[in-house]
Amino acid sequence: MNHTAYDDALRTAVTELLTESEATRELLAGVDLNNSSQAREALRALLTIRPPGPIPPTMLQAIDVVLTHEAAARPVVEADDLPGTALDPRLSLVRADITTVRADAIVNAANAALLGCFIPHHRCVDNAIHSAAGPLLRKECAEIMARRGRPEPTGIATVTPGYHLPASHVIHTVGPIVEGEPTAQQQELLARSYRSCLAAAAERGMQSIAFCCLSTGVFGYPKPAAAAIAVRTVLETLPSHPCLTRVVFTVVDDIDHHVYRKILGYDLV
Repeated sequence: MNHTAYDDALRTAVTELLTESEATRELLAGVDLNNSSQAREALRALLTIRPPGPIPPTMLQAIDVVLTHEAAARPVVEADDLPGTALDPRLSLVRADITTVRADAIVNAANAALLGCFIPHHRCVDNAIHSAAGPLLRKECAEIMARRGRPEPTGIATVTPGYHLPASHVIHTVGPIVEGEPTAQQQELLARSYRSCLAAAAERGMQSIAFCCLSTGVFGYPKPAAAAIAVRTVLETLPSHPCLTRVVFTVVDDIDHHVYRKILGYDLV
């Protein structure tokens, strides 16, 4: 795809979104839609705040053109090509944006509404996944939640397609919210999130799954304690799901990278 087609689709998508609400016009006052960088940030912000619901065909087509072009240009981390760890050859560690991981499923650290983050430019994994997947992910999550008629409980797993992500599926789970030292109940709820995601993947015959660091962002779970539960729970659960041959722990910052390296035995080799 040439850049002209991409830029045209970008302007169309933003223009369509701007017609939906006067509030969005105020949010993007001063944005130059002929500037690709500004237009792309505008599209990201508009999709973040857009509530779920029907998406006009012209808007959806333009957004699909933009996201397809970006997905084709984005480097991909192949889960199946990652080396195993000293602790267990089925486990891998990668420092990367989880939206670039190609696996049967990636795990989203969701909130109880299961609709993604509504704060423009917020740097949470929930926002990143919904942004890269496209608005059909939020629409599907909203339909699931409407059928259930209740907030998403902590510790369960909900599976959706990955849409424009390289991963085939997204497994959404809500981890515990922690203030201070985690209680025994919060420790169990975090472990349950990992078990539920593994079970959901195995029930669908998946072979690879990539986890983000559940509950350690705004949910406040201490990183070393969360990583220990993550690895221990995966090791304890994998024997029940022999189809799962690759479990990837995806980290972004220095602290998580150091903690997981230590737990997974990298510092022993």
